[in-house]
Amino acid sequence: MIRVEKELSVTRPAATLAERVSISLRVTAADFSTANPLALRLIPEKLARRLQVYPLTESDREIVVATANPDDMDMEQAVGFASGRRVVLRFAPPAAIAEAIDAGYSPQDAVTAAPEISDTELAETVRMLETLDPEAITEEDVQAGPVVKLTSLILRNAVVTGASDIHIEPGSKRGGVRFRIDGVMRTHMQLESRSLNRIVSRIKVLSKMDISDRMRPQDGRARVEVNGKAYDLRVSTVPTREAEKVVIRVLRPDNTRGLDECGLKGQELARMRQLLSLRDGIVIVTGPTGSGKTTTLYSAIKEIASEDVNVMTVEDPIEYELPGITQMQVETKRNVTFASALRAILRQDPDVIFVGEIRDTETAQVAAQAALTGHLVLATLHTNDAMSSVARLIDLGLDRATIASSLRGAVAQRLVRRVCTECGGPGCKACGQTGYKGRLPINEVAIMTPAITRLIARGATAAELQAAAVSYGMRVLRDVARERVSEGLTTITEIERVLGDSGEKDSPDPAEQPVPATALKRVLVVDDDQMIRHLAVAALTGAGFAAEEETDGAPVLKRLAAGEKWDLVVTDLHMDVVGGVELLSAIRGAAATAGMPVIVLTGSAEQDTEVALIEAGADDYIRKPIDPPRFLARVKAALRRAGG
Repeated sequence: MIRVEKELSVTRPAATLAERVSISLRVTAADFSTANPLALRLIPEKLARRLQVYPLTESDREIVVATANPDDMDMEQAVGFASGRRVVLRFAPPAAIAEAIDAGYSPQDAVTAAPEISDTELAETVRMLETLDPEAITEEDVQAGPVVKLTSLILRNAVVTGASDIHIEPGSKRGGVRFRIDGVMRTHMQLESRSLNRIVSRIKVLSKMDISDRMRPQDGRARVEVNGKAYDLRVSTVPTREAEKVVIRVLRPDNTRGLDECGLKGQELARMRQLLSLRDGIVIVTGPTGSGKTTTLYSAIKEIASEDVNVMTVEDPIEYELPGITQMQVETKRNVTFASALRAILRQDPDVIFVGEIRDTETAQVAAQAALTGHLVLATLHTNDAMSSVARLIDLGLDRATIASSLRGAVAQRLVRRVCTECGGPGCKACGQTGYKGRLPINEVAIMTPAITRLIARGATAAELQAAAVSYGMRVLRDVARERVSEGLTTITEIERVLGDSGEKDSPDPAEQPVPATALKRVLVVDDDQMIRHLAVAALTGAGFAAEEETDGAPVLKRLAAGEKWDLVVTDLHMDVVGGVELLSAIRGAAATAGMPVIVLTGSAEQDTEVALIEAGADDYIRKPIDPPRFLARVKAALRRAGG
């Protein structure tokens, strides 16, 4: 991350002296090149100056600080109390510490000292673009003053570090600039409020806001080009007690990708594409603000848009411009609302309609009418899970019969941080010492089957609808999240941060390392009945197993021949090519797999069949349809008997 600070350096004679003193004191010399700006937030500047210490790095348990007096017990105690961490001391000369404090906490008028990048280089990498007619501002404008330079530097650093939002927060005397990176706020710099207020004014000018009005919230837009790529900025200001706070949303053009490129995978990706293949009905994507709902729907639109499909959208605001798509902007001042825009769109012969958000009864009713008259409507709602969208639509004024007739599916989504591929989690320069870089979606995808539709129409409870969705193949958010943990893509700590603490502990210290896939018991489900297969897999993954599936015994025989093994195999008795009896015989006939437990599923209730299978070597025999709790109990019993 590029920081607005002076370069911290120690001349060679001073460095040599520091090394000698550190050796005599038996304290490691401070290395300012390792300093992490995240550590600064733990020690207030006033305390750092009084104690003459400089925070270098931090973790959940420790803070490393540079000091010229390692024997000062009062200082060590004060730092520990302020930071809430065990203190590790490093030695540095007083002059080096003073220089570090000036550079790290409050660069002497950083507006006039904006560093590390020349005016010419900044002009080449950052250009403010007009909304309709992109033009670079002039070289004179870039060099007009330090405020322009520092504003451009903040925008440049936000783009380079992958920030989704920039928060500029003046206080009474001092304030800060924070970036939201991968969903988590990070302090970028601290400045005097007079400097931040000038930056706020500069941003308001760029966003075509009223610079003289500081008493009312305002919204605006701007465009910036960084390293040759254009980014849209959504700007919002609110008056505070001290000044105005600005939040800038950075909209990245590379966010409009296909569903698989966005991180959807496996069963959830297949079910999502199944919903997108429909020609009518409503498909809802739910989740809190910032969960990536709109990005997912943009990706969905990108997949289904073609020359023979007319896609139209109603958005507030339009976040990304999609080629070949007609996009309408909600303008309440001009009486262009979601509902009125939807009515206008229906006269434009659309095939697919994207509604940015269903917020009120009128919009919900028009969306349902569009769905019932042969249009596929994609929309977002704010609910906690997929099936809660039914209750939300009822709250918005739709009757159950209309919902049952129009709703085709619901997708709940959260975004979790991805484990950094450079360091694998401990923290490095690439991930800003956080251990995470980038995010991936966690989804649960509910498809409205005829049985679920009947439940909606007769007034089933939320719990009943949730249970029915799971029984027809939906994996809940936490089950999908656990799978991503087992794949090493994220961590249990991150899942708990986003979804909440489940009260379960999968390892003695889950905050430190993701659970490896090898720690989970592998169970293979072989069945040509999709509903049974998905129900079994959902139950297994929810119970912490690494579940896999096949539709016939033939590919399983090939995998066995290649040396693959599982802790347990659950197989259907009757399948088209290779059935359960033949598969069981192959498993028991090979020395490498003879002890592998096998459970057979069948719809037959004949006792002779059960006896024959047990005598052939089956460890258990379960009749369909399966009941998830009883099914899991039998699976665990079979593993216990096998020593698993």
